[in-house]
Amino acid sequence: MRSEEDVTNAINLYGDMVKRVCMVYLKNQSDTEDIFQQVFIKYATRSPQFESSEHEKAWLIRVAINECKDFLKSFYKRKIFPTRPNTLINQQITNSPDEYRGVLEAVLALPNKYREVIYLFYYEDYTAVEIAEILDKNVNTIYTRLARGRDLLKTELGDESNEQKN
Repeated sequence: MRSEEDVTNAINLYGDMVKRVCMVYLKNQSDTEDIFQQVFIKYATRSPQFESSEHEKAWLIRVAINECKDFLKSFYKRKIFPTRPNTLINQQITNSPDEYRGVLEAVLALPNKYREVIYLFYYEDYTAVEIAEILDKNVNTIYTRLARGRDLLKTELGDESNEQKN
């Protein structure tokens, strides 16, 4: 079990990142806070010894993703309380500069398998190889999902490079 100081340091270093990962999946502030707590409880009680800070960060991302997926598959989420207002997502979209608002909406509307790789690649600055390790997928799968996710975004947003040439 980790010390309170270790957990506090991890929350200070990685807390915002874990919340962002959870928001990408859950699109809901209260569910995000619940999963955030679960991730750091696991960190405090069950986490392995880390080789580096990058290993620790990747472990937290993987746990956050798994917890979000488990929550979304849960009976509670599917049957008891299937809808909740997406107030935080709507607030983030509203507070975004106009030039980014459409992109954020389009990224959040992507299917999950594309949204997660786009998020990790562009927002957390992971390489495709690192994303493959985090998601336990083949590197070529990650490249394919990145390409398909970009194509979906281009379709949704319109290809600005073609518009500028015309």
